[in-house]
This record gives sequence, structure tokens and C-alpha cells, in this order.
Amino acid sequence: MTRDSTRHYIEKWDAEDVEAWESGGKDVAKRNLIWSVIAEHVGFSVWSIWSVMVLFMPTDVYGIDPAGKFFLVAVPTLVGSLLRIPYTVATARFGGRNWTIFSALVLLIPTVLTLVLMMNPGASYTTFLIVAAFAGFGGGNFASSMANINAFYPQRLKGWALGLNAGGGNIGVPVIQIVGLLVIATVGNTEPWIVCAVYLVFIAVAALGAALYMDNLGNQKADMRAMREALTHRHSWIISFLYIGTFGSFIGFSFAFGQILQINFIAGGSTPAEAALQAAQIAFIGPLLGSIARPLGGKLSDRIGGGKVTLYTFVGMALAAGVLVTAGSLDDAADGAPTGAIMTTYVLGFIALFLLSGIGNGSTYKIIPSVFEAKAQSLPLDREGRASWSRSMSGALIGFAGAIGGLGGVGINIVLRASYNSEANSATMAFWVFMAFYIACIAVTWFVFLRRPAAGSTGGAAPTAPEPRESTTVTA
Repeated sequence: MTRDSTRHYIEKWDAEDVEAWESGGKDVAKRNLIWSVIAEHVGFSVWSIWSVMVLFMPTDVYGIDPAGKFFLVAVPTLVGSLLRIPYTVATARFGGRNWTIFSALVLLIPTVLTLVLMMNPGASYTTFLIVAAFAGFGGGNFASSMANINAFYPQRLKGWALGLNAGGGNIGVPVIQIVGLLVIATVGNTEPWIVCAVYLVFIAVAALGAALYMDNLGNQKADMRAMREALTHRHSWIISFLYIGTFGSFIGFSFAFGQILQINFIAGGSTPAEAALQAAQIAFIGPLLGSIARPLGGKLSDRIGGGKVTLYTFVGMALAAGVLVTAGSLDDAADGAPTGAIMTTYVLGFIALFLLSGIGNGSTYKIIPSVFEAKAQSLPLDREGRASWSRSMSGALIGFAGAIGGLGGVGINIVLRASYNSEANSATMAFWVFMAFYIACIAVTWFVFLRRPAAGSTGGAAPTAPEPRESTTVTA
């Protein structure tokens, strides 16, 4: 490893070289990981800024009903998810340090626009949608950050490193919700611009830290051709589908949880200002626990396999969704506002989903490098060539899976919008849909990554060489 400190450039990086790793490589990787987490953290906060802004938007002032607010928070989710595909290849093309600086500074655009718009509540709904779309810039940061850190760490430590990087970024969601809570608790729900002003400072810190302490790697190859090649492998599509259930749940519920609570508190007789404060006091807990749980999912997967952890996670998520279905059905059948017991059940069910989705985020992403590491062993390349191919494929799929997973968050808000617009005017229908999807994810995870065909049984078809199964490539 040769590092040019003046250019923040490392010409040749081999994380699998144990001697180089122990003689200083791990310190370089750790420094880049720290500032990658900080920049991604701020990106997630800006991405989810509208989940906070809707708590400052009484219908009688802004003219946007609850259904409109669900769609409003879905727009940055959609844009951020789509941006993850080009962001994935950006670090290899422009350098991890360079792109982190740029992607952090770009966050100034949606933050300033949101600040100005929230000070002018008479703007049209279309204007709100356009400004919310710019917040999607924050969602793209995840893909470039993960692809960059994937290149810095050896295979044996990827689960923990990627989990820590993603978990630290995910915490940006509850942190901005806590900032919103502090603003509502101190000055009320009439000064949302304060939240934006705070994040202008955080963005500057993230960009400056990346400029001073991060590095560009010279031997990285991740382009659109790599992404196209990664998508020729069926495991890529399967992992992306599973990530809809884990990350899609995390980001979708993060954006929607506060709004669901606010709707229920208003139904219970609270004023919009009171409901905003009550919702803000609870809403951040779920995303916080889910973010903290993500590195745990990666660590568990390093020990027992991403496939097993992912399966158990989806079983738990299906049960948690069942709890929400039960609470929602009881609430729909009763007259009047939801009781204290039903509200408690709602909160516990959602917190369980956040925790489990966080674990599942870490375990699903652990499957990615494991699968391509196994596939690389059959390639006619030397050790360095196989490692380079595995890194390239893993980095490409990290972005694509992140994009598809983010679209799950869009789906959650659209399903909730449709559920509240239905005759029942509640979220119960949406809870049924979520439970059914988690059951489908259980079946897919077991069939692809954990099922063992019966000896001698080929189902009447000619035997074929099986693709590597993730659970056989990860050891404790």
C-alpha cells in the first residue's frame, strides 16, 4: 500500500493482504469508515427531512391532508432509491473521498429549499413535491458510501464494517427526528426552519471532514458494465427482493411512523400541535433501534451466516405484522378513538419491525460479498483477479439492491395512503399486505439459501451444478 498524503490517494489497496492490513491498513480503513459514516449519516437525515416536516404542517395551514402527506414523503424515497444506481459507480470513477465531499455539499440544495418553503406555507402542493424530490439526494449517499467501504475492508470483516457503516448512516433518520422533537418541545410546531438551519452546519462538517481525512483508491473498478454483469446472476435479483423487505421496511416505516401516530393522536382528541409533540416523542425510537440493530445483523451473519439470520428476521417480522393486524382489527371494530392498550400495541409492533428490519438489513447485505466470493473461486483468475472481480460485483450489487430496497419504502407509503383512503379509513389493510410480503420473503430465503435438496433427487430433471449457497461460504 502506497499512500500519497498530499493527494489523499492510495494507488494499490489490497485489504486481503494480512501483513499490510496489520501494519497500518486497518487504521486507514477505520479513518475512512468514520467519515463515511458521518457523511452518510447526514445524507440519511436530509433524505428523511420531510418525515419531520409533515409534523409541522397542520392541514388548516398548509392545505395538505394525511393522504397527501404520505405521498409527499414517498417522493424523496423514490428519487433517493433511483439515485443509488449511479451513486454506486461514482466512488470508483471519481474517488471515494472526492465523491463524499461532492455528495455532502449537494445536500445544501434540498436543505435550503426546504427551509425557504416551510417559511412560506402558501405554496402549491406541486411545489412541495418538487422540493421534497430534491431531498432524494440524501438517499443516494448510502450506495456510494457502502461501495466505498466494501473496497476498504477484507472479506472476513465486511459484515461488521458494512453493518457499522450502514447502521451509522441509518441513525441519521432518528437523529433528525430528535432535532425536530427538540424544536417542537421548545418553540412549538411553527418554526420548522430551525431544523433545516441545524443541518446546514452538519453538512459543512461532513464535507470538511471528508476532505481532510478520507482517501481515494486507485485500483477500483466498478462501472455500469459491472452492474449489468452482476445482474446476470439470479442471486442478485433474489437479494434485491429480500432487501425490499428489510431496508424497504426500515425506511418506509421511518418516514410513516410519526404520521401514523399523529393521525391516531388527533383521532383521540389532541390538537394538531399536541399531536405533533406526542408523535415526535415516540417516532424516533423505532428508527433509532433499527439503526443500532443493523451492525448486530452483520456481526451475527459473520458468525452463523446471512441466510439463517435473514430467515429468522423475516419470521419475526411476519409475527410483528400480525400483531399490528390484530391491533388494527380491534381498533376498527370499536367505536371512537383507539384505546391506550391498542396504541401501546401499535407502538410495540412497530418497534419490533424496526429492530428486526435493522438486523435484516445487516444480514442481507452480508450475503452479497459472500455469494460473489464463492462464485469468484471458479473463475480462471489469480487470487488478486478473483478478489477484484468479487469486489466489483459486490459494489455494483450493493447499489442496485439498495435502490430496489428503497423502492420498498415508496411502496409502504403508497399502501398506507391507499389504506387510509379506503372505506375503513385505517392502516389495517396495509398491515395485512406487509404480513403477506414477509411470509413470501420467508419462503424465498429458505428455498434459495438454506434448502438442501434430497440426495439423489433431481425432480426428474438432469442434474446441474448448483450455484454457491451463501450459508456454505460463511464460517464462524
